[in-house]
Amino acid sequence: MRGYTQDKEEYLKRLRRIEGQIRGLARMVENDEYCIDVLTQISAATKGLQSVSLGLLDEHLKHCVAEALNEGGEAADEKVREASDAIARLVRS
Repeated sequence: MRGYTQDKEEYLKRLRRIEGQIRGLARMVENDEYCIDVLTQISAATKGLQSVSLGLLDEHLKHCVAEALNEGGEAADEKVREASDAIARLVRS
């Protein structure tokens, strides 16, 4: 079981909302909408994805990493390394 399983439906709901925003962005570009309006919507979609990613990261730390740390050994080191790499990717994006 993954750490986010309990909140899976909420994550899916948020991702569907973001998917709709992305489709709306494509329509805006197709319709030659004002640049700033398109950029505003891109910002909203980006913030939505960031929110989902931070939530998933939080769940990963609380469940997967915490469980691995309790077990110890190389598995714990690997989970911490994965989490650190994920955080680094989020910070760069």
